[in-house]
Amino acid sequence: MRRLAARGAAGDAREVAAPGADIWDCARGWSPSSSRLTDLCALWQPGVFLPSADGSRASAGVGKSRPNEAEKLSTVWKAHIERHKASGARGLGSGEQGLVLRMARQQAPPWVHIALILFLLSLGGAIEIPMDLTQPPTITKQSVKDHIVDPRDNILIECEAKGNPAPSFHWTRNSRFFNIAKDPRVSMRRRSGTLVIDFRSGGRPEEYEGEYQCFARNKFGTALSNRIRLQVSKSPLWPKENLDPVVVQEGAPLTLQCNPPPGLPSPVIFWMSSSMEPITQDKRVSQGHNGDLYFSNVMLQDMQTDYSCNARFHFTHTIQQKNPFTLKVLTNNPYNDSSLRNHPDIYSARGVAERTPSFMYPQGTSSSQMVLRGMDLLLECIASGVPTPDIAWYKKGGDLPSNKAKFENFNKALRITNVSEEDSGEYFCLASNKMGSIRHTISVRVKAAPYWLDEPKNLILAPGEDGRLVCRANGNPKPTVQWMVNGEPLQSAPPNPNREVAGDTIIFRDTQISSRAVYQCNTSNEHGYLLANAFVSVLDVPPRMLSARNQLIRVILYNRTRLDCPFFGSPIPTLRWFKNGQGSNLDGGNYHVYENGSLEIKMIRKEDQGIYTCVATNILGKAENQVRLEVKDPTRIYRMPEDQVAKRGTTVQLECRVKHDPSLKLTVSWLKDDEPLYIGNRMKKEDDSLTIFGVAERDQGSYTCMASTELDQDLAKAYLTVLGRPDRPRDLELTDLAERSVRLTWIPGDDNNSPITDYVVQFEEDQFQPGVWHDHSRFPGSVNSAVLHLSPYVNYQFRVIAVNEVGSSHPSLPSERYRTSGAPPESNPSDVKGEGTRKNNMEITWTPMNATSAFGPNLRYIVKWRRRETRETWNNVTVWGSRYVVGQTPVYVPYEIRVQAENDFGKGPEPDTIIGYSGEDYPRAAPTEVKIRVLNSTAISLQWNRVYSDTVQGQLREYRAYYWRESSLLKNLWVSQKRQQASFPGDRPRGVVARLFPYSNYKLEMVVVNGRGDGPRSETKEFTTPEGVPSAPRRFRVRQPNLETINLEWDHPEHPNGILIGYILRYVPFNGTKLGKQMVENFSPNQTKFSVQRADPVSRYRFSLSARTQVGSGEAATEESPAPPNEAYTNNQADIATQGWFIGLMCAIALLVLILLIVCFIKRSRGGKYPVREKKDVPLGPEDPKEEDGSFDYSDEDNKPLQGSQTSLDGTIKQQESDDSLVDYGEGGEGQFNEDGSFIGQYTVKKDKEETEGNESSEATSPVNAIYSLA
Repeated sequence: MRRLAARGAAGDAREVAAPGADIWDCARGWSPSSSRLTDLCALWQPGVFLPSADGSRASAGVGKSRPNEAEKLSTVWKAHIERHKASGARGLGSGEQGLVLRMARQQAPPWVHIALILFLLSLGGAIEIPMDLTQPPTITKQSVKDHIVDPRDNILIECEAKGNPAPSFHWTRNSRFFNIAKDPRVSMRRRSGTLVIDFRSGGRPEEYEGEYQCFARNKFGTALSNRIRLQVSKSPLWPKENLDPVVVQEGAPLTLQCNPPPGLPSPVIFWMSSSMEPITQDKRVSQGHNGDLYFSNVMLQDMQTDYSCNARFHFTHTIQQKNPFTLKVLTNNPYNDSSLRNHPDIYSARGVAERTPSFMYPQGTSSSQMVLRGMDLLLECIASGVPTPDIAWYKKGGDLPSNKAKFENFNKALRITNVSEEDSGEYFCLASNKMGSIRHTISVRVKAAPYWLDEPKNLILAPGEDGRLVCRANGNPKPTVQWMVNGEPLQSAPPNPNREVAGDTIIFRDTQISSRAVYQCNTSNEHGYLLANAFVSVLDVPPRMLSARNQLIRVILYNRTRLDCPFFGSPIPTLRWFKNGQGSNLDGGNYHVYENGSLEIKMIRKEDQGIYTCVATNILGKAENQVRLEVKDPTRIYRMPEDQVAKRGTTVQLECRVKHDPSLKLTVSWLKDDEPLYIGNRMKKEDDSLTIFGVAERDQGSYTCMASTELDQDLAKAYLTVLGRPDRPRDLELTDLAERSVRLTWIPGDDNNSPITDYVVQFEEDQFQPGVWHDHSRFPGSVNSAVLHLSPYVNYQFRVIAVNEVGSSHPSLPSERYRTSGAPPESNPSDVKGEGTRKNNMEITWTPMNATSAFGPNLRYIVKWRRRETRETWNNVTVWGSRYVVGQTPVYVPYEIRVQAENDFGKGPEPDTIIGYSGEDYPRAAPTEVKIRVLNSTAISLQWNRVYSDTVQGQLREYRAYYWRESSLLKNLWVSQKRQQASFPGDRPRGVVARLFPYSNYKLEMVVVNGRGDGPRSETKEFTTPEGVPSAPRRFRVRQPNLETINLEWDHPEHPNGILIGYILRYVPFNGTKLGKQMVENFSPNQTKFSVQRADPVSRYRFSLSARTQVGSGEAATEESPAPPNEAYTNNQADIATQGWFIGLMCAIALLVLILLIVCFIKRSRGGKYPVREKKDVPLGPEDPKEEDGSFDYSDEDNKPLQGSQTSLDGTIKQQESDDSLVDYGEGGEGQFNEDGSFIGQYTVKKDKEETEGNESSEATSPVNAIYSLA
């Protein structure tokens, strides 16, 4: 019976993160935490991170993610691993930590099942003996079987092994002992079997080619490496050859052979021109797998370049170029007209005969191919024919393996990856065009080099135990099995009664210490071999723990986790688990103990937190270890970013709000298209959102919010779609060329997520307006081909602009030019006019025709004219411009005019007749019988007799009145005599002149006006306007010298408009929104001043002043009195002087002042002792008698001045002024109050200067000093 020992890695005690996800629940897409879905079900064990063996992991999609993006999330994991490595995350063994993500609610992907298999295999893995115990050698590193080396470097053949005692090494070369000591170029690395062959001092690497094998030996056995075939890379030169031009008929097939020199490994082949331009390949021209270049049919355009085969060699990094081939194509149509490339049937257009397909490679109708299991199968079919055939692939009796098959080289090659036995059978390719089809059958046989079914494993036994080594392999043909012991065939080894060989199995019974050895199993067939080492070690070892003691493992709630207890012992110990040092063995229910001793907790709950003890026991003793388990809340994104559609230039915000365990540090990062997002100056990352300002097309993509802690992470993905202007259309083609039409076809550009609504086709011609683009037509966004109607004799060039809701694309690149044939004009110039510029001429003008209406070269105009209604013959002239002047014409007579277009192909249609007029002259007559009627003080009515039409001598535009103000009826008033005018359009006999000045004398004349100018003036008429109302008084001013009086001043009106008889003043008091009674004052016309006595100091006044004539009052001038200094206070407060509380407050203040004065007089009369304090702390002089309370004696006899005082000229003492002294506030007037009514100023008795100076005791009686003394 095979025995197992626990595997693990020894290490120091550390804190470990172990998520241990539930892989079975993951496979079902289920997690118990409120229906949350996990993305990665991490399986954790010391030194191993599953599901993938290399430490990376796959990932499924996330909620709100787009389809077909799940496979990209492996990059997310890689980014996270790098970040955790940088932050020093640690774990058991390798120090990696597992993470728990969410998984899309979908069928479990294949990697989940693979992870499950790897997990189960890990529970019964290979036995590892601690290195401090004796053990046979084990090969740990070796070179590949086919070892190809660069001839420019030293040769390195690797062979490393472990064992106790440390093994020694020797090599064989070509099955013979390789004596390293005899070759100075060969050395072996210290403590290793790796060979180093040094060529720095010379030598040829080719001399060391051969088959090498490494032997690692200690006293317990010998381990062997694979047989390593050493080969030196070769990159031979291309043989020199002169290649004649290849002559081929257009439409015929052609193969250009490469035949590269054989290299090791085989070179990479590619075709280029001699100028190093790559050869464009398509389904007509392509390179085969053998490196040859195949033309299914040759076209004349293939002659425009030459063809050179290039070989790139891997090890030397060199490219060798073969001499180029030059093609000479024989054709029935030697003109390589570019317009034919767009022809729907280019072969018939070029006169190339159509042919049925035939195979160029492989030849014939059938072939066979052998491939080894696990390799790639490549099937190739290249066919010729006109038109170029299409290739399709089929498998006889079944379908192609969709998960492994892919088409290459324009469907000419079929590749099946990782071939297995079921891929054998018959495949056929079908080549077809419109002329017919052919097929080629390829019979595929799958062989197999040996592969393991059961590879032998190291066997650790205690003395007296039984065991077995099994070596099972398969292959095609069936491989043979050969056993060896310590590198020698088992048949030639000394006999061992405890050992029995039964084919692919060696059975050991009652093993003893002497049974220790290394066994080799070699299984081989004609396609390869497998070699495996497995040692048998016989040990007596009591149990020992291999991991650090008292580890801390933190796991996420509701996950599955596994607690490992790496141990070793021989015989294999039994392992039991206990929780919190009590209770029975943990196995069953939520717990499961595996054969290697690992304890699995199927679903972590809060009550699972605690200390777990593992105890290993065998007949030689026991060992135990403890693990402390902490359960943490999972990290969850509870508000995920939403898919958004945004226009370019707008602002987008993606939300990501996270809930996590507060004891864990949360990090929120963002990925774009599964790569770390660079936060530039257009982005702002906050704790719960990402804001993108001025969204651009490059911002489109998937955005993943990754919230992670030390133990787990959660992902949420949203897709940002940016609506932008469409990309420009491309590849414009002109087909269906006709005399008056052409078909324009284009390939639409990317619509940038906003559907294209329209295409605008523009054209440019190079004759009349070169370089100027004009709109031709507009088409719906659903089409990419349209027939354009063209004009004759235009050299067209087209471009297309795509339009969507966001805007217009850049114009496409221009198409090829296309010139239409000429024709006579089909229209005549427009906007024909005939007008005189002088009295004896007529200028005929028109709008010239553009390039699309010229229809031919030498566009010109036939101009015809004659007088209307005279039936005279037509005058005509040919003009190249856009105007013609007819001279010596009568004044203003009508003419019939015609302008006809003509080019070299003929005349345009018969033109329409237009009526024009010759030049005008000044009118000969003036209006008569002009009558004036005064309407009011500012307007008059006019009436006149119209002039005769023959005197107008042109088109009558208007009657015009010229008038001016002669004088005012007021004496000594200066007036402006500037002439003014009033117009009366058309032939009319009356009108009104307004906006006159009242009380004035006016004069007036009238004229007739035509296109040339004014006619003679009529007789001058005089009239007088009556009185009117005056204008407003000028410079109306309101002043307020004090609170009782308001003074008003004004000047006389600028326009009295009559005799002034006085002024009217209206004024009204107001306080806020409250209005008083309006008062009216009348003044004489000479008065310009007035004073108003205020009724109260609070209200303001609004004044309105107007002047009067006999007609009435004129416009008023308005002003308001200025606001009083404390109007802001009075506007918001009532009259507090009448309030009871205010009167009481004033009485209290007066009483307090009176009491202070009485106290002051009493102390003064008693000559008592009291302290004096100033606002400024002035220290006492050294001569002052100090008291403990800071006071000093003061009496009438003491002439010393007080500190801080100054002496007047007559010896009196004055209190020195202080900025904050209350005396400064004693104004003797009304007190000042805050808005809340508090007292600001102080009431004091203001005395005359003489009285103050004459009283020596003024300071003592001052209320200021009294207050100080009381202090």
